[in-house]
Parts: sequence; C-alpha cells; structure tokens
Amino acid sequence: MTGEVSVIKKVCFIEAAPNCPFNFRVCLYDQAKTGQTMKIKMLKLYHYPATRSARVLWTLHETVGNDFELERVELYKGVQYSAEYLRKNPNHNVPLLEITFEDGTIHQMLESVAMVEWLVDAFPGKELAPAAGELSIARADYLQMLHFGGTWMDMMLWQVRIHEHVLPSDEADLKTIKRYRQKFINEAEPQIKARLERSPFICGEAFSGADIVIGHNVTWARAYQLCQHDIFGDYISRLAQRPAFLKAFSDAADFVLEVPNKDHGPRFFSG
Repeated sequence: MTGEVSVIKKVCFIEAAPNCPFNFRVCLYDQAKTGQTMKIKMLKLYHYPATRSARVLWTLHETVGNDFELERVELYKGVQYSAEYLRKNPNHNVPLLEITFEDGTIHQMLESVAMVEWLVDAFPGKELAPAAGELSIARADYLQMLHFGGTWMDMMLWQVRIHEHVLPSDEADLKTIKRYRQKFINEAEPQIKARLERSPFICGEAFSGADIVIGHNVTWARAYQLCQHDIFGDYISRLAQRPAFLKAFSDAADFVLEVPNKDHGPRFFSG
C-alpha cells in the first residue's frame, strides 16, 4: 500500500438525562474533542403497519423501549401526499423519524436502513452490531448485509409489490413482475438461505440490526410466496421470540396487500 488510512474513532452512546421525558441523551466523543453532548427531547416515528417503517419501529423497541411517539400515516388514503406531510418528507412514504433536540432543533430522517443503523450504533450496550469505528471483518460483513437488505433485496421486492398490488392495472407490467420474481429467487434468496444454513442469524450466532432489515424483508417475501423454504420459516420463528419483534408487528393484521379500489379510486401512487 502506498498510503495510510487514518481512522478517527467516534463513540456514540446513550445515557440517562435529567429532565428529559425520554430519559436518554446522545453523547458523541472523538479523539479531537473532550466531549460534545446532544440531548434528545423526543423521537417520533411516522408509521404504517408491516411496511418499511416496521423495521424502525422494531429497532426503537430494541433500543429505547417505548420511549418514543408513534403516528400512523394512512397510506391508502393518500395522507403521505398532503402538503403538511410532504414538507416533512418529500419522498411521500414511511418511515419518517423526527428527532427533536433539547435546543429545539428538529431533524428528519427518511431512509429506514439509515435509521436502523443510527439507532443500533447509538446503543452499543444492546449489542445489536459489531463495534462501529473498527475496521473489522465482522463490521464489514454486518454493514454489507444491512445494506444488501435495504437495497438489492428491497428493490426486487418493491418491483413485485408495486406492479402486483399498488399501481392501477393499466400501469402494472407483468414482465417486470416476472423478471424480479425470478431475479429474487435466483439471486437474493440463495444468499440468505446459505447464511441461515451456517448460523441462526444473518451475521452469525448473534442477532443484529441486519436481522431487523432482512427479517422484515423475509416476512415481506413470504407474503408474495417467496422465501418458502422451511429455513425461512424457522428464521422468522426465532425472530418472533424477541419482544421487540412482537411489538413492531402487533398491528400487522391491519395491513392488506392490495391498495383498495386501486383501479377506480384516486391515483395516489407514483412508484
């Protein structure tokens, strides 16, 4: 190697904060500073049952317990396209994680996997990921699978879902459905199956944030008759032993696959 890699290690952790209704504060330290504290006043998740926001709801229950606010966004009624919601989330979807700091600053996160990664890394004591800031094989593999779930795997599932159950029939494309079903079966499913043949969880013997994202994807896939091998059913059964999983999916019965009246009602969905 002709150069050197310099790593400034940052440690993020949560501890109790006096006079904070959510009973935690985020502390960031690095080698250049003695310490900088950012006190969080409130976390609020905008959610719809069984969608990608369930990943974040699950992660919140794993990390902060019940210390957050939850607002349901009625996607099938087009609430995500309202002017008020679009000011917060121009991507017109869920999740939206709204972080209010004690000084009044409000920050919105829009990407579910980013939220999972942020929350998991903020709570190292929960042991939901290999240590951040270390160039370890375990950390590299964890991030690889976390983002594999949120990009490659998710993309294929969304193409199947949107063309089968979301878009009006005259906009749906049967060739796209066939293409991405086959792609998922041939490319995504074997990679996950091979890992579950070696270990009980995606990155080894321990449950991690990668299981939150991929576990959600497997439930999504099974609703579309994908991931039907027993190994996937056994995997979901292991995940369902976690109280946070049960809380995150306690409203899943409210979810229906097909957008009601999609061919005759308002055409909310653009993809």
